[in-house]
Parts: sequence; C-alpha cells; structure tokens
Amino acid sequence: MLMFIGFKMAFAVRKSGSACFTHVARRFVNTSNGPTTTPVKFNIKPDKRCLFDTPVHIKVEGLRPKQQVIFRATLTDEKQDKFVSSAHFEADTRGVLDLSKSAARGGDYVGVHPMGFMWAMKPQTELGRLFRKDVTSPFKVHLSVHEKTASGSEEPMIASCIHERGFIGDGVQRIPVRERRIRATLFLPPGEGPFPGVIDLGGTAGGLLEYRACLLANYGFATMCLAYFAYDDLPKRLLELHLEYFEEALQYFQNLPQVGCEEGGVGIMGISKGADLSLSMASFLEGVSAVVSVNGCNANLQCPLHYRGMSMPGLGLSIDRVVIRDNGVLNVRDCYHDPRAPENAACLVPIERAAARFLFAIAQDDQVWEAERYARQAEEQLLAHGRPRPEILLLPGAGHLLEPPFFPSCSVSYHKFAGTSLEWGGQPESHNAAQEEYWRRVREFFWENLGGAVHSKL
Repeated sequence: MLMFIGFKMAFAVRKSGSACFTHVARRFVNTSNGPTTTPVKFNIKPDKRCLFDTPVHIKVEGLRPKQQVIFRATLTDEKQDKFVSSAHFEADTRGVLDLSKSAARGGDYVGVHPMGFMWAMKPQTELGRLFRKDVTSPFKVHLSVHEKTASGSEEPMIASCIHERGFIGDGVQRIPVRERRIRATLFLPPGEGPFPGVIDLGGTAGGLLEYRACLLANYGFATMCLAYFAYDDLPKRLLELHLEYFEEALQYFQNLPQVGCEEGGVGIMGISKGADLSLSMASFLEGVSAVVSVNGCNANLQCPLHYRGMSMPGLGLSIDRVVIRDNGVLNVRDCYHDPRAPENAACLVPIERAAARFLFAIAQDDQVWEAERYARQAEEQLLAHGRPRPEILLLPGAGHLLEPPFFPSCSVSYHKFAGTSLEWGGQPESHNAAQEEYWRRVREFFWENLGGAVHSKL
C-alpha cells in the first residue's frame, strides 16, 4: 500500500496560564492499522514566557526524520516595524529540531546558536533599530517552522508559536519619579531591601529608555533610569548640561530607604554620552562607588557641562573627517579631537578625583569613536595619580550599540540627534557574544563594588 504524508493546519492549543498559542500541524500516515496522527509542536524551556535577557531551549517535535525545514522568528515593535530572522535546518533521525544541538545550514545565521533566532533578526524597515519603551508589556515573538522543498522554495507553515519575552520580573516595582526637577523611573526588586543601587544613563537618543535598568533590577539591584534631555519638561535638545541636576538625582536616590549604601555609595552605568557623564558624576559628586562606562569617552562630549561656577567645554570634532558611505550613511569614528591634546585639557574629565572603581566596556568594532583609546587614556590618567587600575573589558567584533543579551545587533540606523543615519559597527554573531559577556560582567562588577554578595541569578 502506498504511504503518503500530508500536512494540514488543525487547531490552536493554549495551555492554561501559558503565554504561548501553538498552531499544531498533524502528520497523517497511512498504515495497515489505519491513519495515525503525530502533532508537530514547539517545546520551549524553561517556559514560553521569559525575561528578555534569558536564554531558552527550543525544540520542534513531530517532524519527519531528516526533514528539511525553515525556522523563522518575527517580532513587531511598538511602531509596528517588523524584525525577522530565518534559518535552514534538518530535523534529526527522530524528527526533532533542537536549536541547542542542530546547526543552521544557511540563512541569517549558520551553526549551532540556540538564541540565533533573536540576535540575528533584521529590520524590515530601512535603518530600523529595536527599542522598547513600554517595559510593562512583553515583546511577542512569532516562531514558525516551514517545509523546505528540494528546489529551495518555501511551502506553507507547518507549526507556529507565540513566545513572549518580557522585562519586569515577578515582584519588581516600577515607580515613575517626578521629584522637583528629577525625571526618572525607579525599579525596586521584590522584598524590603536595602538593595545595591545603580543609576542608568542613556546616550544621545535622549528620552527615557527603561529596559536596561528594568532588566538589571531583576537581579537584585535597585535601579533608577534617569532622563536628562528630550523628555517631559526637560530641555528638548542637548545644548548644555548642569551637573547640579545629576547631583539632585543622586542625592534623591541615595536617600531612598530601599537603596543600601553600606560601602559608601551607589553605582552608575552610562552608555555613550551617558558614559562620560557617569565619569563626571564620580569625579565631582559624593557617593559614587562604582562606574561602568560603556563605549564612552574620557572627555566631556558634545556640549558644555556646568557645575558650581565651573564649565567644561565639549570635546570638538572635525567635520571634514566624516566619511560618507555610498548609501549616504555617515561614519564619524575619526572625527573627534584627541582628549589628551594640550588644547583639549579643559574637556578632560578629572577622574583621578573619583573614589569609585571603574569598568570600561569596550566594543572593538565601535564605528562612532575610538572607545578603546579613550579607556587606555583613562587608565594612564588614573595610574599616574596613584589610583587603582580600572578594568577594561574588550569585546571583539562588537559595535557601539551594546544592549542586554539577545537584542538584535544594529550596525546602521537613523539617529535623531545627528539628524542623519550613522554607522555603529558590529557583526551579529560576535556582537551578541559581546552583549552576553558584558551584561554578565556588569552585574558581577556592581555586586563586587556595592557591598553585595554574589547573587544567585548571576
């Protein structure tokens, strides 16, 4: 008797309390005992709903042995822009596709990459970049498996699943802060505390992007994401900054009963422009014990910084050094002046004044500026004044836009501050490996320097 295999979309199953709707295809096999059915389904562990920076183990079960398939992931962001990854796989002899063991044979990633479906996503809108503004709701990732024919053409979907990746863990509190001039969001871990405290400063994108601080709070840190321009009633443009604003925010944060300062202070994590601001806060303000500078500069950048009658000018740049790519994207890596040149002495942040310990996280394919050179200069500056050697974490193949793990790498995007498209650098696979390493080391560094024991979630 002839045997045939057919596929038909049958029904959607939702487990009670689960965040995953699974569209199950059944495989019909004609045998001497009559037709039997085997469902093709997703198996996601530890859960189909998880935090964004948490890896998952995904299997697709019920395929034909050695079946050629296409595994696709689609995410739609808050602007309704789509991000998609697609890779080709072969099921094993049991008809199982196990992303922790099966090697992708082509597509957006190649080899064994259990989380490749996330970090290899590409924007379907030109120059798009994945953000998350509303951390109270998760991203919904549509996972699907498709038949791959011998000719390489794609057949209809075999099975699909909605996989949710959120930001706020169980029991974490999100508290908007509008105290005097301060515009921020506070995240408190479950429990009474006190907790090690960390302030998060973004870059020249401006506004209030909460997802880094929110994810960090899940590991036992009291975190405060601090806006400093282009948000609410703060200045719309980055024309000048006053360190008194950051001092007011720091004092407010330190005085919270949930924030523990047993070792003398809190931590600050700054990204890009936020990185040199974190250095300035540690140098001029009391109560900073640990600083993580992520792809930053050792000089004050872009606009004057004022504090108690003192002013630091912004480090200058040479427009004639801008490289314009064939597609019109700008590369500004070699534009900024040398912070250590005598004429730029007034721009250099006096980090030798700081009592904090420093971690410089450096993407070695940063196309915005020479972050590694700036970190080495900061190291020399500290050592010359008898200060402890900073930690410099070099991240090969990573670009300027370091994010928590599994955010898709973004090598080019439109930047509203510059009013044009900029090149950021980074290769998807190495950039993601760098994000995992940097995110792990940031947590360890803060626990080591803010008086906390190593947390069980590290």
